[in-house]
Amino acid sequence: MAAASLAFVARRGEPELVAPAGPTPRELKRLSDLDDQESLRFYRSVIYFYRGRPSRARADPARVIRDGLAAALVHYYPIAGRLRELPGRKLAVDCTGEGVWFVEADADVALDEFGDTLCPPVPCAGQLLCLPESNSAVVVDRPLLYVQVTRLRCGGFVFGIQVCHNLVDAPGVTQFLQAVGELASGMEAPSVRPVWARELLDARDPPCPNYQHPEYELAADAANDRLRPGGELVHRAFLFGPEELSSLRDQLPPRMRSRCSRFLLLSAFAWRCRTAALGYEPGDEVRFMFVVNARGKRGCPLPEGFYGNALTFGVARTTAGELCSGPLGRAVELIVAAKARVAADDYAQSVADALVLRGRPRFTTAWTYLVTDLTKSNLHEVDLGWGLPVYGGPATTTLATFHIPAAAGGITVPMCLPPRAMERFAANVRAGLSEASSHRGRSSAVESTVLSKM
Repeated sequence: MAAASLAFVARRGEPELVAPAGPTPRELKRLSDLDDQESLRFYRSVIYFYRGRPSRARADPARVIRDGLAAALVHYYPIAGRLRELPGRKLAVDCTGEGVWFVEADADVALDEFGDTLCPPVPCAGQLLCLPESNSAVVVDRPLLYVQVTRLRCGGFVFGIQVCHNLVDAPGVTQFLQAVGELASGMEAPSVRPVWARELLDARDPPCPNYQHPEYELAADAANDRLRPGGELVHRAFLFGPEELSSLRDQLPPRMRSRCSRFLLLSAFAWRCRTAALGYEPGDEVRFMFVVNARGKRGCPLPEGFYGNALTFGVARTTAGELCSGPLGRAVELIVAAKARVAADDYAQSVADALVLRGRPRFTTAWTYLVTDLTKSNLHEVDLGWGLPVYGGPATTTLATFHIPAAAGGITVPMCLPPRAMERFAANVRAGLSEASSHRGRSSAVESTVLSKM
């Protein structure tokens, strides 16, 4: 697991602005009505750890990445601009070409000292990123991308970025970073040409939502949620390997076992464990919210190369009592029904309409377990010339979490909870896996495995 006791101070150089390597248009480009929702006004961190390669011993990763950024910004020139706020809090990019924030640093630490299983929260992330992590931020009139390249004692390096979420989602930032790697390696143009096309995700005139959107409805008694920003929180990562997932699958009715994805299975299990750990009253409404990618929908024909926000949210709702007292299969069915509600081809259009009608509200996080599934993402496959990273993904987690691919087909679930709730969550996971494996006649083996991973 990650080295919790690791401590070091990165020696940072003076920050600089990296501008596009060639001329770019000066224009004002409006963000879509999905882009500029209030909840995306923050900087999302992504961090990559790379081992050194003997064939590149003379190459300075900071210089290589700086040059790759400058070349990529010619094609992705809005990222080198600044956000402006128009009337009605509408956001637009002023394509000034001023550039992105760049810092190179050195740290007297080796890659292996970060531990054998990197996942959020990454040890000493604050030394590897330019900005303090936050769920909200001022995003106008400042750089849209912050980059730090930290050379390690062993010859490896860490590439940490923080990008304004209003501008890109996870597939979008991955596309941009892959372009940085391609151009740094000598390609004349990125293999995927960027496409703006934000108008495709604007509200209709007049806005006319076709669906209900509980993700933007205020939760009842939100101020009294058991989990609030600013409270004392602890972090812990839970690794579920193929054996644990198979044991959980055996808890489902036979008719569901072959059709239930790993995402559904693990989401339902963790939602129940987390809800019980937080000690909600039986009648409290609790929610499971998950990110849905609108790319590939027939009613939302986004072109290849689109790098804006194409994310929507599905919401499953029930009471804490029904969720925790019912079988695992019932929780799976609730999430399946929520997925079906957001699967419509025109759902993203309806979201844009609803956001404009409601004044671009924040999505609801009270009483909510929010998950982004990264197991099928290529976020961790960015090659900057040193091969694939040892780890590539979020640097931290807060009240939302991720499903992160792990070795041998496993899935890591970082969790952030108050200390006592974390103890109860871990106990609930152990108990749930023990119950599942007892049905298969081998409880001690599976329980000892998961205990060693926690």
